[in-house]
Amino acid sequence: MAHPAVLARLVEEYEMVSRTGAGDRREPLRQRLEDVVYTLCVSTGTRDIDAALASARERMAAAWHLDAEGAGAAA
Repeated sequence: MAHPAVLARLVEEYEMVSRTGAGDRREPLRQRLEDVVYTLCVSTGTRDIDAALASARERMAAAWHLDAEGAGAAA
């Protein structure tokens, strides 16, 4: 599983490219979306984008929760 910061960057890029490219058939944009989807799936051990996004968001939330707990213990 990829580091939560990497997952956050990939999710952000997926959301940006999918919003920008909604209905756009230009090859570079379509290819970038396919690349990000593939990378998210590989990084989360899933086979489709919905599962990859859910897994990435769960992993990021868990990491942020652990960071918050650690910050509270340090205070």
